[in-house]
Amino acid sequence: MWLVAAVLLLAVLDLTFYGLVVPVSALLLAAVSGPSAWRRQGVDKLDLAVVAALYIAVVVLFRVAFTVFTVTNVLGLFLCFGAGLVLGVAGPVFYTVSRGRPLSDLGLWLGNWKPAVALGLILASLQFAITLFGYPLPEPVGWVPLLVMSLTVGAFETVFFRGFIQTRLSASFGRAPGIAIAAALYAAYHVGYGMSGEGMVFLFGLGVIYAVAFALTRSFLVLWPLLTPLGSFFNNLNAGDIELPWAAILGFADVLGLMAASVWLGTGGCSAGNSGAPQQHVDVDGARHPERGVPPGHPSAPRPSCCP
Repeated sequence: MWLVAAVLLLAVLDLTFYGLVVPVSALLLAAVSGPSAWRRQGVDKLDLAVVAALYIAVVVLFRVAFTVFTVTNVLGLFLCFGAGLVLGVAGPVFYTVSRGRPLSDLGLWLGNWKPAVALGLILASLQFAITLFGYPLPEPVGWVPLLVMSLTVGAFETVFFRGFIQTRLSASFGRAPGIAIAAALYAAYHVGYGMSGEGMVFLFGLGVIYAVAFALTRSFLVLWPLLTPLGSFFNNLNAGDIELPWAAILGFADVLGLMAASVWLGTGGCSAGNSGAPQQHVDVDGARHPERGVPPGHPSAPRPSCCP
C-alpha cells in the first residue's frame, strides 16, 4: 500500500519535495514496523570494501564518459559508459560466486516470479499513467534507441544497486539502513552523468521506492524490464538532451549481451565447484544463515545454488 501511495505522489508533488517526503515516510514506517527492519548480523568488511571499490569505479567511468569525452567523442563516451554498465553487473556476479553465495542474493532467480511480476506490473502501470500516457512521442529514431538504452541501464541499476549494494549493506547494517544508504548511493551516482543536486534529491526518493519493492520480492523482475526502464525512458525523453542514432541499438544490445554472458559464466563457475567456507544465504532482513553441521563436500551437503 505504501508503495502504491508513494508512486501516486509523483502526480501531485514537486519533484524535489517528493525526494524528501518519500524517504521520510519510509523511515517512519520502518520505525513502527518493529526490530526486524533494523536487525543486523555484523559488519562484513570485505563486502563493504568491494561495494566501495565497484561503486567508485562505476561512477568514475560514467563521469569520464559524460564530462570528459562527451558527445564530441562518441566512441570514447560509449566505451566508458558501456564498461561501467558491464562492470556493474559482472563485478557483483563474480564476487557473489567467489563468496560461495547464490545468484538469488542479487535477485537473479525465478523462484518468486509471480508476486514480483504482479507488483512490478502494478507499480509500472501507475508510473506509466502518470508519466507516459498520452505523451506525444517524436519520430521513432527519437525514442526507440532511448528505450533500448533505458532497458540496458535499468538492468545494470537493478543488479548493481538493488541486488548487490542494497543486499550487502542490509546484511551488514540491517534492512532499513541498507535501503536508505543504497538509495542515497543510487542518487549520488548520477553525479557521473553531470546531474544537478535537485535531480539527485528526487532520485533519492525514487531510489527508496525501488529499494523497498526489491526488498519485498527479492527478485529483479519487480523492477526490470518495466518499472525502472520506463522511469528512465520518460526522464530522458522529457529532458530532450540525448539524441541517439539507430546504430546505438546495436551497441546497447552488445552491452546487454555481455551482462547476460557474465551471469551465465557466473552460474557455470558456481556449478563447477565452490569449496571452502559454508554457504551463506541472505534473507529479506539481510541476515546471513550459514549451513550448519554439514561440512562442504559431504554427500548430504546442499549444492550451491547460483542459477537464477
